[in-house]
Amino acid sequence: MQKADAVIVGAGFAGLYMLYKLRQQGLEAIGFEAGTDVGGTWYWNRYPGARCDVDSIEYSFSFDAELEQEWRWKERYATQPEILSYLSHVADRHDLRKDFRFETRVTAATFDDVAQRWTVETDRGDRVSARYFIGAVGCLSQPKDPDIEGMGSFRGAVHFTSRWPSGPLDFAGKRVGVIGTGSTGTQIIPLLAKEAGELVVFQRTPNFSMPARNAPISDARDRELKDNYPALRELGRRQGASMVEFSQVSALEVSPERRLEIFEERWQLGGPVIQASFNDIMIDPKANESAAQFVRGKIAEIVRDPVVARRLTPTGYPIGAKRVCVDTDYYTTFNRDNVRLVDLRETPLVRVTAAGVEAGAEEIPLDVLIFATGFDAITGPMLAMDIRGRDGLSLRDKWDHGPRTYLGLAIAGFPNLFVITGPGSPSVLGNVVIAIEQHVEWIDRLIAHMQAKDFATIEARPEAEAQWVEHVNLVAQGTLYTKANSWYMGANIPGKPRMFMAYVGGMEAYRAQCEAVAADGYAGFTLSHETVSL
Repeated sequence: MQKADAVIVGAGFAGLYMLYKLRQQGLEAIGFEAGTDVGGTWYWNRYPGARCDVDSIEYSFSFDAELEQEWRWKERYATQPEILSYLSHVADRHDLRKDFRFETRVTAATFDDVAQRWTVETDRGDRVSARYFIGAVGCLSQPKDPDIEGMGSFRGAVHFTSRWPSGPLDFAGKRVGVIGTGSTGTQIIPLLAKEAGELVVFQRTPNFSMPARNAPISDARDRELKDNYPALRELGRRQGASMVEFSQVSALEVSPERRLEIFEERWQLGGPVIQASFNDIMIDPKANESAAQFVRGKIAEIVRDPVVARRLTPTGYPIGAKRVCVDTDYYTTFNRDNVRLVDLRETPLVRVTAAGVEAGAEEIPLDVLIFATGFDAITGPMLAMDIRGRDGLSLRDKWDHGPRTYLGLAIAGFPNLFVITGPGSPSVLGNVVIAIEQHVEWIDRLIAHMQAKDFATIEARPEAEAQWVEHVNLVAQGTLYTKANSWYMGANIPGKPRMFMAYVGGMEAYRAQCEAVAADGYAGFTLSHETVSL
């Protein structure tokens, strides 16, 4: 069995940075990645239109000042190929590939109570003994496979946006069906509509979507942003994003006319900024409804057919309680003669047939079927591995009634295991790269402390974990985030426990809490010197 100081799972933003930091300590780390190269989520999600919904200038690493200045982002919102190229460049720049084993999926990780080390196993037969086991698997990387009758009977081509083939696909003149209208669906649908002979969109729940207003970054704008990088990074570390202006004014404190003006300014600005228009959009139902009504009005203006507009209009949940989508010409696409919307609330999807999809009493013939059905978010990537802690405790059993962590970083009963942007941390509620860097740097300092003090293990205490889970739930219950059946709540996965899985207290408060724990000698953790030589 091979030995290493640490095993890292995943070669996306989190895995690359974690490896870089551990190397700086002189530690030996082995990384495993299921893809053929680096990229993580951006390796797999290569469907047409795949694009970040965070400004590219801040959806990037801050640890390398020279890289910040040298890399030239092309557009406000980077495409998947550009982000993948960036991560490939980072891997080349710091020679990170040599410590990753690609096309290798971790299947199991077991903590040895005697040796106090993790034994990590892969689908290629690797067995590695490591002191630290680090999940850098991302929050949106475990695809949700649709459970639809007749899936295997369709005679046409089937594609999944989360596992899109690397080569070009030709949809010209074909009858194409898309199931799913979340963030992925809103990105791919406009492009498919321009190429397909007929596009049929199967929608279960309409989502709120804001225009991206994407554009090339001029040389002058690039220079301005790079000159201001230190301030932008500091702002991002405090509020979770640096290119968004967070209002400190209540929506109910201004006149209805001024409120509409501000919403219009945000709409014209573009991006997922509607929730930041006022400070109570995600707290006060009346404030939230004013934003929701504004976007509903925009849909009615854009979509010419009032029946189609009604079907595309989200109702029954607060805006922002499901992740707000960012699109280019999504609503306009439904004005095209070759695009048809099938509302699955009115005509439920019955089954996939050999010739297409049966919805209601109609069989809709298709040549291509595309599933944009999302992910088993936040917990799914970790639970895809058989992880067992002290006394053989299974992580799946531990999280059977919902994820439990301390700070979203560590789990009681699982010594020396760390999760980057895990449940109970801000993770997906802001720029996730900022959240990743904060976690990696905190874990790195903790491991350095353990190495310096010769600690063998660190483990979250059950009572600290319980208090953190209670705090996370209490803060979430004070917002409108819990008022929708969203993937934030696990509601898109049958049988998954319902609870809001991210920390909504804000990046600044969260960072302060993590720093306070470290300053207090890692309060809430048990550190032990006991070890056994192998």
